[in-house]
Amino acid sequence: MCDPAAEVSALEWSVTAMRDATERLTRVRASDRPRAFAMIGEAVWWVTIVDATLVRHHPDVYDSALAGHAPAVRQLIEGTLAGLRFVRNRMGNQVDYVDFIHPAACHPGADDDRITAWTWNPVPEPTVASLPPRGQAWEMTRYRAYKAHLAGHTIGEIFGRPAAFVELTAAEATSVIDISAHAAR
Repeated sequence: MCDPAAEVSALEWSVTAMRDATERLTRVRASDRPRAFAMIGEAVWWVTIVDATLVRHHPDVYDSALAGHAPAVRQLIEGTLAGLRFVRNRMGNQVDYVDFIHPAACHPGADDDRITAWTWNPVPEPTVASLPPRGQAWEMTRYRAYKAHLAGHTIGEIFGRPAAFVELTAAEATSVIDISAHAAR
């Protein structure tokens, strides 16, 4: 049996880590490239992991939260999250951060010397022949989402909407957990 208080605490802690990671993107200087790439990777990790937790453990809340958006916004959220999953699953194994991210020209002392101005690179289609058919379809769906929703866009454009969606959905999930725990008493 699951402890509702522990579940709420873990989800809240994860959301806080995600929020911290995405907010740090606005403060990292582009001139500190190793830190910048690490911060982008951390933001990708946290957004996609909290999203995956919600999809797996709170599917009704997740689906309801998506349904509450206009179709175009829902498609943007789902596409961006799928594109971020593609990045997460490829980083460190087949490609490196520098393959995905195009740093903007660095202008020392400029106010816009932030990594939020960097863009997501177009990347070649992944080789999926060694994967089973289901894995091939999964990988190609995420690749197409990356190509449509991330490639050519700035780092700053990408994280806001999906992180806000995940945060609000997590808040709703914790509310449902609390109500269920009280009703079980």
